[in-house]
Amino acid sequence: MTDWTQQVLARLTEARDAAGAFEQISAAARHLGFEHCAYGLRKPFPFTRLEARMLSTYDEGWNRRYLEAGYLQVDPTVLHGIHSLQPVVWSDRLFRRAPQLWEEAQSFGLRVGWAQSIFDADGRIGMLSLARSSGRLSEAERRAHDPLLRWLVNTAHCALSQYLGRSPLSEMEPLTARQLEVMRWTADGKTSEEIAAILGLSTPTVNFHIRNAIAKLRANNKNSAVARSSRLGILG
Repeated sequence: MTDWTQQVLARLTEARDAAGAFEQISAAARHLGFEHCAYGLRKPFPFTRLEARMLSTYDEGWNRRYLEAGYLQVDPTVLHGIHSLQPVVWSDRLFRRAPQLWEEAQSFGLRVGWAQSIFDADGRIGMLSLARSSGRLSEAERRAHDPLLRWLVNTAHCALSQYLGRSPLSEMEPLTARQLEVMRWTADGKTSEEIAAILGLSTPTVNFHIRNAIAKLRANNKNSAVARSSRLGILG
C-alpha cells in the first residue's frame, strides 16, 4: 500500500455521509488524471429492469439528460459492467450501438473514459467511471495506473455502497440449514417428492420448509425464491 492510498483511506474514514466519501473518491480520480468520476450501485432486484443509485461530478445537465433519455438501459459501459469485472475504455467502437448517447456525452466534455465494476457477495454491482475532456488514454498510462485504478474501484464501492442502499441480506432473516438444503435441491430441479426421498423427510415437511424459505426471501413463489437465493449467493 502506497502513502497515497493510505491518505485516501484515512480521509474516507473521516467522511460522515455519501457526499463526503464521494468527494474523496473524486479527489483520488483527479490525482490519477481524470476530471470527473461517477459511481453507480445496481440492486440485485427486480430482475426485469435496472435499478441504480448514482453519484457523479458530471455536469448536472448531462445527469438529467442521461436519466430522462433512459441511457442507463443502453449504456455499453453499464451493459459490459453487469457481466464482467474487466475494465473498459471508452471508444467509438464501444459506443457504436449507442451513437446518440456517445455524441451527447462528448458535447458535455466527456470524451475520454475508463470504467470497471465490482460484484458484491450479496448480488449488488458497483461501477466506477472516470472521465476527462481530452488527452487520449494510452496503453502506457493504463498499465502504469492499472493497480491504482483497480484499487480505487474496490475502495469506492466499500466507502459508498453503505450509503446508497442496504444489503438485501441485512434485511432478510437467515435461512436455516434445512431450508438451505431443500432450496439447493429445488434449484437443481428436484420436486418436493424427490427431495423428500433424498432427505428422508415427508413431502409435507419439504413443502413446509419451502414455504418458510419463500417467506424469508420475500418471494412470491418457489421459482422466485430460487432465483432470489441464487442471486444473493446464499445457496453456496
